[in-house]
Order: sequence, then structure tokens, then C-alpha cells
Amino acid sequence: MKWKSFRAIAVNGLALLVALGAARRANAQDAKAPYPNMAPLEQYLMERNTEITLARSAAPESISKDAEGMVVGRHGYETAVKGQNGFVCIVQRSWTAGIDDPDFWNPKLRPPICFNPPAARTCLPLTIKKTESVLTGRSKAQMFEDIRIGFENKELPAREIGAMCYMMSKQGYLNDRDGHWHPHVMFFASGRR
Repeated sequence: MKWKSFRAIAVNGLALLVALGAARRANAQDAKAPYPNMAPLEQYLMERNTEITLARSAAPESISKDAEGMVVGRHGYETAVKGQNGFVCIVQRSWTAGIDDPDFWNPKLRPPICFNPPAARTCLPLTIKKTESVLTGRSKAQMFEDIRIGFENKELPAREIGAMCYMMSKQGYLNDRDGHWHPHVMFFASGRR
């Protein structure tokens, strides 16, 4: 009986040491990251008209002049300009990056993007969901869990065939590694992200 108790204590103690060591390494890595936490919200917000102009710079004027424009407010994206052609132009923020991206919390990121109608219906909801999750104070891990559950519960749609976006702006700032990126278009594969 004593041997079993000793063995259980030893195993539990070892498990605790391993867990504490992993947590300590994770915290040390986060502390070394250039943006370990979310900055104050004000650093991510933009003046409304400046954001609309930057968002519309993502696509050719023949498209963006009739596109819906959305801006980030304190609770997420909100429609600032009603559109007429099904395209939606926004300025994304850093949290649209992958969970391990060193720029995940970088408040300087401002990538303008203009979604065509299929992408506006099926890709934009993911950006909106990520933004709402982050702005309600959810951690990175919680945000990605919200996304997983959103797909699992079919609250987030699969991508439509033909979904694409313009990222033609020369003023956008994508990350600290690349800064201003080359104007381009992106085509999304259908299915889940």
C-alpha cells in the first residue's frame, strides 16, 4: 500500500514538473515575441474615412467605388458604406494571421482587402468572427477554438468556388518582415479553411 502511494505521488509530481516546465517555456517564448499580447484597442482602430479610403485602395476603382466598405469599431466590423456590386472592402488586422505568426498582435498591420461576392459570403465571415472574438477579450487559443466550433456547427460557411479578393493597395502594411507588400489578387480554394 505504501509503495503504491509513493509511486502515485512520484508520477503525479513528475507530471506536474513537466507541465510547469512546458508552461514556463511557453511564457518565455511569448515574452521574446515582439508582440506577446494584444495592444490597447485604440492602437488597432483607425479614423473612419481613412480606413474606408485604405480599404477601397485594395481593388481597382471600377470595383471599389460601388463596393461595401466596412471599418473596425470597438465591437468588430461595421458597415460604413453600403455597396451595390456585392464586393466588400475592408482593412484586416493582425489577428487574421495564423496563431503562431509573430505579428499576430502587431497593431501596425493594415492589409486592405476587397472580397468578390463569393468571398464576401464565405471568407469575410471568418474575418468578422475572429475580430469579434478578439475584441471581446478572448485569447488566441480561445479565438481559434471559437472558429473551430463555428465551422463544426456550420455557423461559418465553407468557401464557395470562385471566391477571390483583391489586395492591390500599395499603402497596406502586411507585417514587420515584409512591410508593404506587392499588389496582387488571391484565389481561395473551395472548402473549409
